Amino acid sequence: MSKQQRDTIDQILRDGDLDLGGDVEEQRQIFAEMIAAVPLPDDVHTEDGTLGGVPVVIITIDGISTPQGTILYFHGGAYALGSAALAAGLASQLARRAGARAVSVEFALAPEQPYPAAVHDAVAAYQGLLDDGIPASNIVLAGESSGGGLAVAACLAILSSGLPRPAGIYVASPFADLTVSGESMTTKADADPSVTPEGLGRRARDYATSYDPADGRISPVFADLAGLPPLLIQVGGNEVLLDDATRLAAKAAGDGVAVTLDVTPDVPHVFVGFAGMLDEADQALATAGRFIGGRFSR
Repeated sequence: MSKQQRDTIDQILRDGDLDLGGDVEEQRQIFAEMIAAVPLPDDVHTEDGTLGGVPVVIITIDGISTPQGTILYFHGGAYALGSAALAAGLASQLARRAGARAVSVEFALAPEQPYPAAVHDAVAAYQGLLDDGIPASNIVLAGESSGGGLAVAACLAILSSGLPRPAGIYVASPFADLTVSGESMTTKADADPSVTPEGLGRRARDYATSYDPADGRISPVFADLAGLPPLLIQVGGNEVLLDDATRLAAKAAGDGVAVTLDVTPDVPHVFVGFAGMLDEADQALATAGRFIGGRFSR
């Protein structure tokens, strides 16, 4: 069944209208409609809130009455698309498997609010959790695509500010090099059904603006990652962002971080978002849930 599942998802993505580098307002609407087409399970509940002055969506699941910890989640969309609410589906999948609650952050989007606004919002939300009495040992940062890159960048900012480090970081298909210079941008261009180097480059320019996209605070593959907590990176073999993940893992390992790289062959960008449709997604999410749940203090 897996090959048939992969082929079906590949065709769905190729037939979609999303153009990452297109008009931002138009693409935001298309992206929202695409994600909203899959409703949340009946046992998943969302509530609007704020942390550190930043809007968030608090995600809880029936049956997890005493969550082990909190997943602070950052959505994808190349720093320009998406929202905290739209990320509730994938965030809840992680929370379900980790026995946790999730808090999805409504961080500032480019081009209206470029770097460093998103990082500032991410750190403020983390500070808000600490101020609410949640210990850092019970917080894991997580995100997909640009949200994965933001999770790592936020953790670097957290460490540089002197705040206690979170218990771990989980990222799926991270957009971690905004110079868009990974070899897989070329070698995987035909295999990737939904993401293009041109689209990533357009959104990267919107986000970085006058900053150098090779700045490690923007592109974690170029940062000193020493001091990061344990890190799990999951990525698909058919992604133009494959090398962002592999180079991020190599840099983390070289800087002394406990890192696990999990590459699943023949699957697309953020394949973990296809739980229930793709066997590999369910398997990867089970791994992610064990990692996240295992990071929380008991």
